[in-house]
Amino acid sequence: MDQTHPAGDERAAARTTHSTEDRFDDEDYPAYSMGAAAEMLGVSPSFLRALGAAKLIEPKRSSGGHRRYSRYQLRLAARARELVDRGTPVEAACRIIILEDQLAEALRINESRTTGD
Repeated sequence: MDQTHPAGDERAAARTTHSTEDRFDDEDYPAYSMGAAAEMLGVSPSFLRALGAAKLIEPKRSSGGHRRYSRYQLRLAARARELVDRGTPVEAACRIIILEDQLAEALRINESRTTGD
């Protein structure tokens, strides 16, 4: 799964001209290190690596090669953690989230076609 929103392509192009201040509002900006992300979510770094292996999130890499996560990716990881905490295997939780997001995007596209937006 792509780690950005459905509108991520347009956002990525716009990000190249963003100032530092704009990054505070950009939920796709990879601002969080693996340690910070894991702490915020109450998970281990290995859980985040498992989400990457399952293709739910693919963190960007810093110039030093360290994983960096965006707020959007952290929301996906939090959804995965909720499912895992209820007993769903990690791989299944990731697949559920991917399918839910694909369905939501398809519904959004269908709605925009029927309303003429």
